[in-house]
Amino acid sequence: MTPTESPATPLLVLRKITSILDAFSLAQPELSLAELRGATGIPHSTVQRLVANMVQEGILDRQGDKFRVGVRMAHWAAPASQGLDYLELLTPVLRHLRDELGETACIFRQSQGSRVCIALAETRRMLRRVVQVGEIMPLHVGAAGRVLLAWNPDVAEQIYRSGLHSLTARTITDAASLETAVAKTRADGFAITTGERVSGASGISAPIFGPQAELYGALTVMGPALRMPYDVCASWVEPVLAAAEESTRVIGGTIPTTPLSTSWI
Repeated sequence: MTPTESPATPLLVLRKITSILDAFSLAQPELSLAELRGATGIPHSTVQRLVANMVQEGILDRQGDKFRVGVRMAHWAAPASQGLDYLELLTPVLRHLRDELGETACIFRQSQGSRVCIALAETRRMLRRVVQVGEIMPLHVGAAGRVLLAWNPDVAEQIYRSGLHSLTARTITDAASLETAVAKTRADGFAITTGERVSGASGISAPIFGPQAELYGALTVMGPALRMPYDVCASWVEPVLAAAEESTRVIGGTIPTTPLSTSWI
């Protein structure tokens, strides 16, 4: 160890390798050298040398002029996730999103025709929309309900036929209108709603997918419409989608092969 290094200071080469691996995502699983250079800011010659070494060690795999995270990484990842359940893995993502946006972040799953809150990182602000882990809510209202219906067509059909009762003046009670809204959610890859379940409350939600590209749940940010009017929610689409993708990644999930639309841009 040189005089300028300490046990707590990562070697520069490890930082560069980490930044190369961080450049890959579920949305962009394959990258060229030029794309890696652009994503990391590392000089071309250095990226070229490091990538070649990483391919040799199985950390990256090469396919033509593109690179992807190597299969060997899965071998290393398995012991790291052993003994951890999904909620342990997802809680840090929720807390980061809560701290980034300042509002409550939570995850809902579909259960017996309703949605249930299974994880929560509550806002630190005094004025908040109170929600608790284990709370059961209707599926036909709110951003999380929209996402859970969009990737659960069988459940959605049951909900359309069940009779949609009104909770607020903005609740959608017409099955055809709800079906249109659900189709838009699937096309966009996210949902934003205001005042459908509780007057004066807004939510933005995006899907989390499991290992077989099945819907695991809906990652949702919710709060008072006073702080979360539609245009503010729309400005949060990118961080919410990024957090949903990170959630999919940490549970070993797979994004469906049909790409999500970016029609909101």
